[in-house]
Amino acid sequence: MPVPAQFESISVGDSESLVRRITSADVRKFADLSGDVNPLHLDRDFAQQTAFQDVVVHGMLGVSFISTVIGTKLPGPGALWLSQNLEFRKPVRLGDELTIRCTVLRKHERERLLDMETSITNQHGDVVVAGEGRVKMLRVAAPQEAPASPEPRVALVTGAAGGIGSAICRRISRAGLAIAIHCHRNQEQADQLAAEIQAAGGRSCVVSADLSREEEVISLYHGVKAALGRVDVLVNNASPPIRPHPLSGIAWADCQRHLDVQVRASLMLAQQCIPDMIARGWGRIVNISSQVADAAPTPGWSAYAMAKAALTMLARGLAAELGPHGITVNSVSPGMTATAMIGDIPEKLQMITARQLPLRRLAAPADIASAVAYLVSDEAAYVTGQTLRINGGGLML
Repeated sequence: MPVPAQFESISVGDSESLVRRITSADVRKFADLSGDVNPLHLDRDFAQQTAFQDVVVHGMLGVSFISTVIGTKLPGPGALWLSQNLEFRKPVRLGDELTIRCTVLRKHERERLLDMETSITNQHGDVVVAGEGRVKMLRVAAPQEAPASPEPRVALVTGAAGGIGSAICRRISRAGLAIAIHCHRNQEQADQLAAEIQAAGGRSCVVSADLSREEEVISLYHGVKAALGRVDVLVNNASPPIRPHPLSGIAWADCQRHLDVQVRASLMLAQQCIPDMIARGWGRIVNISSQVADAAPTPGWSAYAMAKAALTMLARGLAAELGPHGITVNSVSPGMTATAMIGDIPEKLQMITARQLPLRRLAAPADIASAVAYLVSDEAAYVTGQTLRINGGGLML
């Protein structure tokens, strides 16, 4: 891509030119493009019957090369030709070699305008066209780049000891992020995951908290900052176990626990992370939702589904508010995934579900992790407020 010209680098007296020999092919192309088929320009027999005695090249054909100088040489890319006065002094003939020159006469700093002398001379030194034009130099926005990070970014992943959570930790650790592995009861699995990441050359720590308790949510955040110094990426993945109940027998306590862990804790952690993210002008929040929030309800899963639907809406609300600060917030919505969560679903039903999907298999935790890795990367800087559905085509919205 051409580099835009810099207004500040241009001075009065600067001059650029180009040389162009006019051919019959040039004249024909100009006539085809403009529709100007005046026989004075195209028919030698006709032209010989006039005072010119031969074909006269379209005046604006030569003038068009002034635009070439302005747009490519002086001022160059990003210049807009605003106005022009012209005096056609001599005819241009086929075979003439024209020198087209633009020279800066005046600069208007506030408006970023240039007044330019424009002239066209032939091979004999005769001025065939003279005039003065005005050019505006546009401001061209520089490509947006993510702010440089002086140290590796840090991701906090809740519910990180489970199948999807651990896959997310492994995947984004390979992308260079330090990982804070949250767990509640699965301390042993979390410690093993941390050791695995460290053995591969990554940084990690384990933080334990019961996300249904507000004070432990706050302590979790401060524990991560004490261990790793910051939180740049928040992945809200934690969920209580699903205990199916028909609506006629569901207790509000079941619903409340899912809302506390999945929604309240996610909101509270986001609130803790946001001030530092705003200060750095960069942040990523990803909520792990579920296909149950979009598809036909799964009988007995109402408490879980309500929380997932609320979690998705939370992501959209945060995205709307945090976008101006360079923070993106999105959801990843997995379909049925081969983890311990579906262990109580009969194998035959799992196989039937897989065969009904366009991709003919259930999701693997790595599939979900890859989606998260994309959303927390710089490549997803313009993606926010979205739900990325990872379901093998089982639900297409």
